[in-house]
Amino acid sequence: MTIRIREIDHIVLRVSDLDRMLEFYCEVLGCSIDRRKDAIGLIQLRAGRSLVDLVPVDGELGRAGGAAPGREGRNMDHLCFRLETFDEASIVEHLEGHGVDAGRVTSRYGAEGQGPSMYISDPEGNIVELKGPPNPDP
Repeated sequence: MTIRIREIDHIVLRVSDLDRMLEFYCEVLGCSIDRRKDAIGLIQLRAGRSLVDLVPVDGELGRAGGAAPGREGRNMDHLCFRLETFDEASIVEHLEGHGVDAGRVTSRYGAEGQGPSMYISDPEGNIVELKGPPNPDP
């Protein structure tokens, strides 16, 4: 048997301020709440075909993970969302309208090849890469 990965299924973020994180991922990035299990402290957000799980550090699941994420410790480096289209001006305007600093757009390599990308930060300092479609072959 060979393991072949198709795409990211989900990512789990341990969070300190659930309301701010929900606002960022739902209002700024357009995710929606897919499922909630408040009894154990789990909110699953739909991000295209993937999920972003938010686990409050003061909930049952969150307490099991130890100290809250902070400046001296992270649970991940960054997550990358592949956008359907990449209109830099529209993305920057949208982000700035929500008080989010838009990072510099540069060409980066991803699962589908080289294409436009920018890094932003969510309210708790997690780095989120917004990646556009691959550049056309020259």
